[in-house]
Amino acid sequence: MDLLPALTFYRTHGAMSAPGRHADAINALPDNVGALANVVRGLLIHSGWLHLYGLVADDVTMSRETLPVAQRLDAILTLQAAPLSQARPARARAVGTCRDYALMLCAFLRQKAVPARVRCGYARYFKADHNEDHWVCQYWRDGRWALADAQLDDAHCAHLSIGFEPIDIPEDQFIFAGQAWQRCRAGGADAASYGHGTATGPWFMRVDLVRDLLSLGKQEVSDWDTWREASVDSHAIDPAAGAWCDTVAAVLADVDGSLATIRQLPAGWAPYLRPFWRS
Repeated sequence: MDLLPALTFYRTHGAMSAPGRHADAINALPDNVGALANVVRGLLIHSGWLHLYGLVADDVTMSRETLPVAQRLDAILTLQAAPLSQARPARARAVGTCRDYALMLCAFLRQKAVPARVRCGYARYFKADHNEDHWVCQYWRDGRWALADAQLDDAHCAHLSIGFEPIDIPEDQFIFAGQAWQRCRAGGADAASYGHGTATGPWFMRVDLVRDLLSLGKQEVSDWDTWREASVDSHAIDPAAGAWCDTVAAVLADVDGSLATIRQLPAGWAPYLRPFWRS
């Protein structure tokens, strides 16, 4: 397979990862991915894990909206005007979610000309016997695609008893959305073990399947992020939608070989690319 098109595409910024006026500040950061992940950890704090740092919601400005990196860095520098390499106290960090960590690391790597992309799927390291909806950064390392979770700082690693290197997650610890869909369709996994909180099962896996597809086309946020609006009545997946999800999962199983399809989604997919709760 010719990997050059994929490596070239994922080496460049999209609208969400573009650094704007912060390009020079990012250029000044270390090139090492581990060091870059540590920089991200010193700038962000996860809205759902404030307790690890002795904080509560009233201590910070809460938001679950994933912002473009340029806008996020503007907010961070407004909170504390210091070099990006200077870790902020927990209270002075920007509040976000796992996707913000993944997107910022992706932006830093792309700015360093390292191919990187934001992936949606399921982490196996948050809860026993559960595959938690999660976002990580996939990047080119030593001739292969590696996974990094910039959210896993020392506090997370200690709390979760993480035994692997967060910038090189073992393959069995993160399941891409397409892989999860295929496993469940084949009867080899329980769909109820995939999701976010009480939002589990095929309908939510369909959400993550589309979000991963769009993210690989550098559309890291979309109307599919409004999945909390979906009523129970909308959760059913008819045979046609299920077959379409099978097709998407097959595309995602070979991202680099399917890049042309990912970059220019087939016109016939349009009805399925609209959130089913808004159809």
